[in-house]
Order: sequence, then C-alpha cells, then structure tokens
Amino acid sequence: MIPIRDNIPTRRFPVWTVAIIAINTAVWLFYELPDLNRAVLDAAFFPCEVDGACTAPGLGWPADALTSMFMHGGWIHILGNMLFLWIFGNNVEDAMGRIRFPLFYLAAGFAATALQAFVTLQFGAVEDARVPNVGASGAIAGVLGAYFLLYPRARVVTLTLFVLITAIEVPAMVFLGIWFLFQLWQGGFDLLAPTAGGGVAFFAHIGGFVFGLLAVYPFTAGRRPRPREPAWPRSEP
Repeated sequence: MIPIRDNIPTRRFPVWTVAIIAINTAVWLFYELPDLNRAVLDAAFFPCEVDGACTAPGLGWPADALTSMFMHGGWIHILGNMLFLWIFGNNVEDAMGRIRFPLFYLAAGFAATALQAFVTLQFGAVEDARVPNVGASGAIAGVLGAYFLLYPRARVVTLTLFVLITAIEVPAMVFLGIWFLFQLWQGGFDLLAPTAGGGVAFFAHIGGFVFGLLAVYPFTAGRRPRPREPAWPRSEP
C-alpha cells in the first residue's frame, strides 16, 4: 500500500518537515550519487564501530549515527521515505511545534539506530555488524508512532493493487498498525534467517516507532491547541 495523502489539515506551513526533505534530497543528489560507495563508507553507521570490532573513515560512530539519518541506498529508498515523511510529518510537526519537532525527529533516529545496533551485535553474525546502516526510516518511524496516537480518527488515501491500481480510504490506525506488524514479522524472520549482505533494518523501524509511541506525549505536553480533527467526514458503508 502506498499512501497519497491524509485528511488532517495543518495550521502552519511545516517548515522542518520540508527542510528535512530538502536536506535528504540534497545529500542524495550532490553527495551520494557522484560516488555512492565512497559516501556510504565515509558517513554511514557501522554497528561494529560501537564495540570496536571495526573502524570507519568517518568521525566516529556517534557522528555516523547522525549523518546516516540523512543518507539513502537508492531512488526507491529515498522516494518512499520522503513520501511518508511528507504525509505524516507535517501533522506531527503541527502538534509538537517548530522547536520540539526537530528534537523529536533526531531523538527517534538515534533510538532507532540504537535498537538496530543492539540487535545486530547481540544476535547477528560478525559480518552483519559490518553492514553499513543508512536511511531516514528509523526517524520517520518515530513520526509514524507519534501520528498513530495523535490522530486516531485520521484517514489515509492509499493506492492498492488488487486487480487494478485503486485508491481507497483507510483509517490511519489500520494503515500504521499493519505497517508496524509487518516490521515485527519481518524483524523476527530476519533473526531466524538473516539476509546475506544486508537488507532492510527492520529493528530500526521498530525502535523508531516504539520511541514515537512513548515520547509523543512528553513532546506535546503543554501544547495548545490540541491536534486538529479530520477535514473530511468519515466514509459510511
């Protein structure tokens, strides 16, 4: 399922959401594309750096954990991430405000990286810890977790493929719930049968989403007004 838009209007222009999308796009176009392998080696996060089992040319694993949040491994990777960030990030920014939202976003990214690194180092093979981690997915998963609790009545227009490509209206809690359950399922499968040479960092998605669920209310505490209601009426059967 590919989300197109939701039905929650924003009160203000989502400055940080747009800025994060712009930064990710610029990093991809002007830093990664000219020499993707070199860029990944220099700025990706390697779990093996944490326990000293390897070294990388970057500034060390804390800095690499930050820079890796703004990197991607391919066109589908960045386009999918930025689509999700645009649809769900603008509303979470609206609820948190322009000061708290970027702090939340970065914290979610670090939480996602921490869980992925822990699982890799504890349960993965030595070779798994040497696979570079890149992508905004963990931080965006935090945004999804926050959205899940902030907008329980929201609905998302989603492209689905049954026989033909069809746009349907799905409750956001159902869409995000299915997304999270898929990450749990795939994460468990990866523990039993790791993907050779890398793959999707499902535990980063899980860590980010759970962080979003736990941190959303502290990051919106004292904010007025409350999150907005849906802009179009709920569909009736």
